[in-house]
Amino acid sequence: MFKKILFQLHWFFGISAGLILSLMGITGALYSYEQPIQKWLNADSYTVQVPNTPKMTPAEIYQHFQRTDASIKINSITIESEASASSTVNIVKDGARRGYNMMINPYDATVLPEVKGREFFQFVQQLHRNLTVGPIGKQITGACTLILIYFLLSGLYLRWPKKHSIKQWFAVKPQLKGRNFIWDLHAVIGTWVVIFYLVLACTGLYWSYGWWRDGMFKVLGVERPQPEMQANAGPKAQGSEAKGSSTNAQRAESTGSTSEGKKNPSEKKGLAPEQISYALTQTWTGFNQKIAREYSSLTLNIPKKSNGTVELTFVDAVPQHERARNKASYNYQTTSIEKLELYEDKKLNEKIMTSMLPVHRGSFFGPVYQFFAMLSSLIMPLFFVTGWMLYLKRRKQKRLTQEARQSLTAVSLDPNASPWLVIYASQTGVSEQLAWRTATSLQEARQPASVKALQHVTVDDLKSNGQILLVASTYGTGEAPDLAASFEKKIMTQTLDLSHVRYAVLALGSQEYPETFCSFGHRLDTWLKQNTAQALFPLIEVDNANAQAIQQWNQALAKSTKLELQAMTIEKTFDQWQLKQRTLLNPNSLGAPAFNIELQATHDVQWQAGDIAEIQPANSQERIHAFMQQHHIAPHAIVDTTQQCIEQMLWDRDLTIEVEPFANLDHLLEQLPRLPSREYSIASIPEQHVLRLVIRQQSDAQGQLGLGSGWLTAHAQVGEQIAMRIRTNESFHLISDNRPVILIGNGTGIAGLMSLLSARIRSDFTQNWLIFGERQREHDFFYQSTVEAWQNTGMLKRLDLAFSRDQAEKVYVHHKLREQANELRTWVEQGAVIYVCGSIQGMATDVDQALQDILGEASIDQLKQEGRYRRDVY
Repeated sequence: MFKKILFQLHWFFGISAGLILSLMGITGALYSYEQPIQKWLNADSYTVQVPNTPKMTPAEIYQHFQRTDASIKINSITIESEASASSTVNIVKDGARRGYNMMINPYDATVLPEVKGREFFQFVQQLHRNLTVGPIGKQITGACTLILIYFLLSGLYLRWPKKHSIKQWFAVKPQLKGRNFIWDLHAVIGTWVVIFYLVLACTGLYWSYGWWRDGMFKVLGVERPQPEMQANAGPKAQGSEAKGSSTNAQRAESTGSTSEGKKNPSEKKGLAPEQISYALTQTWTGFNQKIAREYSSLTLNIPKKSNGTVELTFVDAVPQHERARNKASYNYQTTSIEKLELYEDKKLNEKIMTSMLPVHRGSFFGPVYQFFAMLSSLIMPLFFVTGWMLYLKRRKQKRLTQEARQSLTAVSLDPNASPWLVIYASQTGVSEQLAWRTATSLQEARQPASVKALQHVTVDDLKSNGQILLVASTYGTGEAPDLAASFEKKIMTQTLDLSHVRYAVLALGSQEYPETFCSFGHRLDTWLKQNTAQALFPLIEVDNANAQAIQQWNQALAKSTKLELQAMTIEKTFDQWQLKQRTLLNPNSLGAPAFNIELQATHDVQWQAGDIAEIQPANSQERIHAFMQQHHIAPHAIVDTTQQCIEQMLWDRDLTIEVEPFANLDHLLEQLPRLPSREYSIASIPEQHVLRLVIRQQSDAQGQLGLGSGWLTAHAQVGEQIAMRIRTNESFHLISDNRPVILIGNGTGIAGLMSLLSARIRSDFTQNWLIFGERQREHDFFYQSTVEAWQNTGMLKRLDLAFSRDQAEKVYVHHKLREQANELRTWVEQGAVIYVCGSIQGMATDVDQALQDILGEASIDQLKQEGRYRRDVY
């Protein structure tokens, strides 16, 4: 259950946050190489021709601008050691918090062309940090970054193999096809980038949340600097805030924007240009003599105070990264270095916390790591795309499996035929689907057939069935599917007498794993032979659900049994029912509207309490007319092959898909698949002369009503014909004796419970306990008068209600179960059968956990085997 929850959250976050993370990955990759890209695009701004004259000193540059344009206020001057590199003058500019970097020729102070692309990279930066929508965007990107950490940890846990091998973990297998290749690409490359994404996420959150930033300082044992100290974090910034910009505090002082209390008049007035020129000259000469250390660039901040010191930053000749800056204070009056902070002397934890951007972009760890970090960011969309593809394929497979499960129909069986047990072991649903199709083929040939999952098969099942068909998938590196692993451990380790059994095995696998192809199916086959079971025909292998191999299975089964078996798929036949009544059950409810739907058959029909109504939804007239207008189809146009008007032919077609240009209406209809059917629990019994459903309206993100709920609760008119068929739901049928029953459900799950209660009360069985939950008693107590009447007349012995919104602390049905734990044990000891109907998300899962906690896991397994724990959940 824990793994299932992790998986559900993994794909849910993937399809919701994946697009934002993809955008952040692409922009982050681009922004990480901003400086090299700008230097490449602006070669005439960053490099100059080298003459035979020395570079101008900072004092000479300062004096030059004093002469040519005294209105320019200089914050700092940066001199590069490389002969062809330009110098940078950072000047005060309105709206530029960090000043403006003006690139100049270091030999004559000529202003070089303005750097192009600064605005573009500023846009990329904002897109990366907050989607360009300010604080709201910052919260979105921060939340998505937290989700990225969840992806990494849950992905590793979900992928953890039963067999550990380097090849399995890190080798992409290009020979794989279809879903296997997509999953392999998603999982293996995801493993490659785990470290990069963890570093990117953990450091990215530094700018998203103050609590995260504080936590990083605490974890790394670094004292967090005060705002004044942060202001002096060094003048060199990346991108448009690059080399030569002065510190925030100094720039603020230069523009008079700081408030530091009262200053003496000399400090407020600042230094005269002559004093600044003298300070720069003395500092440039003296510092270069005393530092005795090579550097690639040196930045002198223009002194603001007459205290005889100049603040400097310089970068080593071979720096660890672009922000590995050394700091110094030089006293030009005493010609001494008063303070020198070398980056290389810092401890690792201090380096990390003072170089968060290089750590984030990867340059902190060197150019090779930075390149792979950039590449990892760039491929972020790969996981979004492959994750969506896997999700859609999984949804499609679940739909096909569900269709196969619903395909069994009631037919006249041969009374002399021996029953067949069709067993499946499935990981993704393909085996289950084929098992149900096989059972359908046998039933069509009048053979009694039942279907069972391998994990539910017991030794008694094997001993009591003489004809067994097994459809078994192989999972992972040759293992049994997850749920079937218990059968292999508990049953296949035993020696049994199965000489009475005639069997056949259809083994599913992938040739892309030749060493373990269909190996679990082969192990089943070998075990059955060792226990003297007789094979109807040799094991048939299926590679990636190959249709030809599946047809071979059908043909082999027909040949060995002398039965005329049709194709494994059948068309569903829907009957016509009339919509007699539609009543809103929950006016003014906090939840979506729920309706009581009553249908009446135009023919003789029977069903049992617990059965399912399968509805064929239809399109509203408005949708059909809109579709016809969109495709310029004339009203009442006749379809050639059926001689029916087009409106009649479109009633159950999917009108939301893209349509290719069509030559005629027949060509159009070939492109339009039928709408998928919808299933609902029946809330009544035949003796009530009406088939009742409880349907809550479902809406998509655009507010459009769901396919089935929209048709039955809004679009279909009272009196209109509804296409419907009844599907037997044997696993939820009522027991035939007077043992107690405990009925548990929530919301529209009351439907299945009402049919069971109606049947029980009609048989005068009074040992009934109903536990029902919804939001508010005033609005959401479905069929309240009927339920209370049953209680008042003694037909309902116990009634426990959980209305979650009627009190401050929410109460759900599983809470009621735990409150009545002792009573529950007593009823179960008296032979009670438990029925659960309703949503599997939340209610059914929580109820199952509560039952296991109260009765024990072993008891729950025993109840399932005895048919005393039955569920109809959706």
